[in-house]
Amino acid sequence: MALGRWPRDRARATPRRTAIVFDGAETSYATLDARSERLAAALLAGGLRPGDRVATLTGNRPEHVEVFFACAKAGLILTPVNVRLTAPEVAYQLSDAEPSILLASPELLPLAEQARVVSGHACPIVELTRQGLDSLGTRAPLAGDPAARPDGLPGDPPDDAGLLLVYTSGTTGRPKGALLTHANCFWTNLSLDRGCELREDDVVLQVLPQFHVGGWNVQPLLAWWKGATVVLEASFDAGRALRLIAERGVTTMMGVPATYLFMATHPAFASADLSGLRRVVVGGAPMPEPLLRVWLDRGVSIVQGYGLTEAAPNVLCLPAEEVAGRVGWAGTPYPHVDVALRDAATGRLLDGPAAGELLVRGPNVFAGYWHDPAATAAVMADGWLRTGDVAERDASGFYRIRDRAKDMYVSGGENVYPAEVESVLQGHPDVAEAAVVGVPDDRWGEVGCAFVVPAPGAAPAVDDLVAYCRGMLAGFKVPRHVRLVGRLPRSAVGKLLKNELRGTWEAGG
Repeated sequence: MALGRWPRDRARATPRRTAIVFDGAETSYATLDARSERLAAALLAGGLRPGDRVATLTGNRPEHVEVFFACAKAGLILTPVNVRLTAPEVAYQLSDAEPSILLASPELLPLAEQARVVSGHACPIVELTRQGLDSLGTRAPLAGDPAARPDGLPGDPPDDAGLLLVYTSGTTGRPKGALLTHANCFWTNLSLDRGCELREDDVVLQVLPQFHVGGWNVQPLLAWWKGATVVLEASFDAGRALRLIAERGVTTMMGVPATYLFMATHPAFASADLSGLRRVVVGGAPMPEPLLRVWLDRGVSIVQGYGLTEAAPNVLCLPAEEVAGRVGWAGTPYPHVDVALRDAATGRLLDGPAAGELLVRGPNVFAGYWHDPAATAAVMADGWLRTGDVAERDASGFYRIRDRAKDMYVSGGENVYPAEVESVLQGHPDVAEAAVVGVPDDRWGEVGCAFVVPAPGAAPAVDDLVAYCRGMLAGFKVPRHVRLVGRLPRSAVGKLLKNELRGTWEAGG
């Protein structure tokens, strides 16, 4: 199940086939395999040992793919960091993961340097470019004793060896590193292929960022396993995506609802040639019916799904033939994945049509949170992963998500946990209390609305609070709306009543 075999096998079978197209340049499978092989050897020669972390701070680029497969071959753990984070947020992840090296694209080197200083974690920073990666073979040791490493590469890592460490926000306000193994990634890609087949002649347009688990395990890795071509985009641009579909013969892609909204509302959409686009995959949230109809009317087949980082991420799939008749539903479990509903009051598993907390079980479920056994134990129950999402199951066995995990909301495909935003707001000297809820937004699906109780004698300006958040949080986490209130609604036992806050927003308060 070791994923390092995938480019090796492809280089033998289809060496001249194009693996990656990036900014007009093509990378063959033979080149991808050779470069990742050299990089794996260089990292081990530099003193890294299996299990060490290799952090990256970059947009999508082919060199990042080489790093992924180099880690897979050398038994290292790729730790991709969200490029939208601020220096303190990046610093926290560096302190927690303790990578042996940080690879950063040129434009993000200042952020990488600042975060390293803030974190206090001493690791070399190398420019994530062709020249930067090539230089690793001639650099002084990165860490440890290179003499302790044998020449060449070790054998394939064990199936349960860590491969991806992806940080996901938590309800305590601190992100947690979800560790995914080779086996997790193998099985989630196998189940994806059986539920949403990818062919060797497919051309995949990848616009999802590679710091998300979906940027690897929802189409790209499967494409490289099957010998397909990935058109890799550094970032998402709706107009450019529409052009590439025609110019590169794109047959399939994956995105969040906002991806397809921006494309559908682009002036070029009506005249864009989508005839070769046989299927698109939607994740992150259900596609709204009006948007769904727009794409179906263009003759594009749509597959919807549900997943979470801890499940690597694929859990539920709504096949194309069911999409039009089951708007808002997430589907049935992927092959090799089991799901169940748990009664919140009794903890027992529910049969038949029911509603309860969605549980997931299978070889795709993660190994645990990095250095946090208590958090891992809190989400595991008798072998089941507790998603925290409340789902409904109908008599036919189809599921839909009724409530997002606890108070989380999804803004433009990004998960936002209010606890993290609230902790920042409450650090402002003019704020006594703060509560954040997700509210509907036509552009981003949901955005944050912060209800703020000023400190005694203080009169904070809304613009100042927003600016304060921007200095501490990634842009998608910054509340779009701020309401100053005299108090926050609480129950008799002091529990914050966020439903009342949402009702206040809906009433225009």
